[in-house]
Amino acid sequence: MTKIKSKSAPYYNIGQLRVDFWNKLKIETSELTRCRKGSTNEKTHKQKIKELLKDLKGVECFFASPGKERLRKLENAFASHEYASLSHAVLETTKQLFGDSYKSNPEFIDFDEHSIDAAEEHDQQNGVRKNHFEVLFMDNISEQEEHKLKHNLKALRTPNDKFTYGVVVQRSFQDALITLLFNHNIQAVVVRYAPSYLSKLSTPLIKPYIDELTEHDFSSKPETDLGPILGELIKQLRPELDTYYVTDTSLGHLKDNTIKGFRRIFYQTEDIQELHLTIMRGIEERYCTPFFSALVEYSQKPTGVFHAMPISRGNSVFKSRWIHDFGEFYGRNMFLAETSATTGGLDSLLQPTGPLKKAQEMARDAYGSQYTYFVTNGTSTANKIVMQALVKPQDVVLIDRDCHKSHHYGLVLAGAYPVYLDSYPIEEYSMYGAVPLAQITTKMLQLKEAGRLDNVKMLLLTNCTFDGLVYNVERVMEEVLAIKPDMIFLWDEAWFAFAGFAYNYKQRTGMFTAKKLYEKYNSEAYRKKYEEHIKGLKTGDRSELPDPDKVRIRVYATQSTHKTLSSFRQGSMVHIWDEDFRRKTENTFLEAYMTHTSTSPNYQMLASLDVGRRQVQLEGFELVEKSIELAMVLRAKVNDNPQLSKYFDVLTVHDFIPDKFRETGLKEYYTKREGWNRMDDAWQKDEFVLDPTKITLYIGKTGVDGDTFKNKYLMDKFNIQINKTSRNTVLFMTNIGTTRGSVTYLVNALLKISDELDDELKALNDKEMEIRDKRIYSLTQEVPPLPDFSYFHPSFQAVPGVPGGNLREAYFLAYDEENYEYIPLNECLATMGEGRKLVASTFVIPYPPGFPVLVPGQVVSEEIINFMTALDVSEIHGYRADLGLRVFKETVLNRHKIITSIGGMSKGKQKKQLI
Repeated sequence: MTKIKSKSAPYYNIGQLRVDFWNKLKIETSELTRCRKGSTNEKTHKQKIKELLKDLKGVECFFASPGKERLRKLENAFASHEYASLSHAVLETTKQLFGDSYKSNPEFIDFDEHSIDAAEEHDQQNGVRKNHFEVLFMDNISEQEEHKLKHNLKALRTPNDKFTYGVVVQRSFQDALITLLFNHNIQAVVVRYAPSYLSKLSTPLIKPYIDELTEHDFSSKPETDLGPILGELIKQLRPELDTYYVTDTSLGHLKDNTIKGFRRIFYQTEDIQELHLTIMRGIEERYCTPFFSALVEYSQKPTGVFHAMPISRGNSVFKSRWIHDFGEFYGRNMFLAETSATTGGLDSLLQPTGPLKKAQEMARDAYGSQYTYFVTNGTSTANKIVMQALVKPQDVVLIDRDCHKSHHYGLVLAGAYPVYLDSYPIEEYSMYGAVPLAQITTKMLQLKEAGRLDNVKMLLLTNCTFDGLVYNVERVMEEVLAIKPDMIFLWDEAWFAFAGFAYNYKQRTGMFTAKKLYEKYNSEAYRKKYEEHIKGLKTGDRSELPDPDKVRIRVYATQSTHKTLSSFRQGSMVHIWDEDFRRKTENTFLEAYMTHTSTSPNYQMLASLDVGRRQVQLEGFELVEKSIELAMVLRAKVNDNPQLSKYFDVLTVHDFIPDKFRETGLKEYYTKREGWNRMDDAWQKDEFVLDPTKITLYIGKTGVDGDTFKNKYLMDKFNIQINKTSRNTVLFMTNIGTTRGSVTYLVNALLKISDELDDELKALNDKEMEIRDKRIYSLTQEVPPLPDFSYFHPSFQAVPGVPGGNLREAYFLAYDEENYEYIPLNECLATMGEGRKLVASTFVIPYPPGFPVLVPGQVVSEEIINFMTALDVSEIHGYRADLGLRVFKETVLNRHKIITSIGGMSKGKQKKQLI
């Protein structure tokens, strides 16, 4: 196994470095104003300021604001010994940079004239709150020409413009790429003719953060090709951006890929006003929210309500003497937007033709799918829709046993036969990992040998898992398609909706991979590779590559938009990249959609999905990166703080993923000695990676179990809410709504908890200390077993001896209360020891973790009973402690087995057997 040395850096990303250096400069310039002239202190501070200004100049050159012009003013003030003015300028710039004001009107703030407070007052008085963005120009022009370009573009602005923008000019291909990586405010890129290639701005300070870009070498390409190449790279790095090409190449000599690769192509001689208007129009189109805007417009119309819903317009609420407080809590707009009408500018979710249809099409473009559907009943319903649309009774589905329970219920509804796949166990922390690819291919080959591969319809995996494990989606799909080229993939991305807006993350999403593989398999280069591969095979060898003549790319992803992006609760989406959708699946999908979707969907939820799409298209790249950064900061804080690390550990990649699944050898994202390990190589190559926004805190050393820690400490004392615990861990998650203040509050809470644990420890007598030590030993050493899926009882096997079970039949057999009985949990092992096979008649789902340890028709194993006995969670769905485990009666199983076996006989044999 090749070990790839991870790249380390003192800061997680350039944003963290930028914040720290500006704050350092603020401190140093402030101290300088208090120094005695000619003192040693003054010399020390001046030297530090000089170095910081130089370093920041090498960073701000990639930003329009504050940018290199602001740095030049600061350098002039420093050189002129205007230290008070310099300190004030740095203070205002820092406040501007890390507040929100510069995003509305950054150019108004000039430290020679105004303060940040004055800028905000100016906005309020003039009713101005314009969103600000930046435009990247790649053009090898002089400084004088750059100033002229900025001046001319600024002169084209009008008071009626909804947006303002700043301009960043880069004179080389590499510097343009660095700007795209660093600068989240870039919303449009203008590529001008014939740029140079090598960076003119790169410094040692930024080198650790640009390695992933500089590894790609296009220096041998003609300069005339660099513009179109940059356009292609933008589609991979930041596909949400508008790209424009300015050239003097005649239309007859422009390649088709170049014409199609840019939103619009301009010629050098054209008026710059057209470029300006096109840039503004591009932002306006992404800013548009068809359904939300229609809902706002509807809410402002005077109407007479003679349809259902008394709550519409708030009439039944605000005139009530008893529930008016309900209206006051939510506000009038909530009720003004309530209606049961689908006309008057609104739309029907079940058969959209207007703003809802447009909103879903815009979501499609944002998420990189071919089709996107809004779901208002959560991803539980989205999963059932996709399952019912794609599989029919007796189809075989390869499914992660640890997936969300909605998938298992979807199998029952569809009547498909599940072949359960087991994730590798992480027993020390009482949780499961993910399904190894080797297990998937082994099951498929077993089914192929049994002649059942044609019955296999779908592979269903959770990506990413609740605990943050992410599959190598491309590798999984390629190896599976090599065995079964028409396999349908359902990626449950309930916790991964944000992933499409960060470069590393999106490469492990269903939609990005589907498009990538479709283009790959339809290329001449792949066909040639495949033909050479086939020629090299020996007789009987299995091809490791999919056949380009047979392979079909059929990928579905369900996403809980509300879990990781801006949407009201239950707002979800189904994304589809299926080259056979229109021909094979559209009708059944729409039927399933009709089956599970309410005819009275929540309009506020639909509007939130529409607005959430706008947000991720315009600032998703920035917000996702910040959520990752904050997660990394939290990890570092716990690891570096002696008081916190006394009781808590943040689990690392090494803790979650066995070595054999990490070919790059990356073990952890951060160490106190080496700093940040860059995770780019791991996300490209390892079979599994860990999403850093899922922070699992190991609390075994506290002697407190996860459920108690959540309730007694986090919730009761600090009102800190979390979703998941295990026996000895608690899971924290950062998202696009997480702030630096909330992370600081969490660290504050953990410090107070650790101090409290110190105080409790000091007060313990010998006997209490012994009890505490036993609790710690139990949580850290006495690890409960994590059982795999056992097997379906022969009565419920789809085909005897072959993976696959008749879940639906077992589920409905239990509708008759005469068919099952209860056995107390503490008697199960003894009953099994007497030779009886216990078969579950219902789903048994401990929460957490929230997936079935038993499904209807499954044989109960000794490991499962031991696991349930050791559980210390308060909820086990499908199990009643007062009654015991619900299992099928032996007589029912025997009778059902006979009926099942008879069903497989010829009619003559059936008659004889029954007689």
